[in-house]
Amino acid sequence: MPRYEFCCEQCGSFECWRSLIDAATPMYCPVCQQEARRVYTAPGLVRTPPALARARYRAEKSAFEPEVVRKEAGKPRELTAPSIIQRSHGRPWMLE
Repeated sequence: MPRYEFCCEQCGSFECWRSLIDAATPMYCPVCQQEARRVYTAPGLVRTPPALARARYRAEKSAFEPEVVRKEAGKPRELTAPSIIQRSHGRPWMLE
């Protein structure tokens, strides 16, 4: 049996377990007995895969607390001469 959320204009929101057959019938507030409207919400996720949960957590955290990444001071890289690439197209009569 699913649980539905309803909102009464005077008393606020409340939840109620109802069968699928009774889902379309009006619901009345248990406190003031006025008709309450149904609030449509996203379904609850029962199990989120751990990798997806970590990715969501990192994405949410980075919106407010971005990581500061610093390059470690290491050995300076040796400069090498750029390699020369010779291409042979097989068409010596063509000029570039």
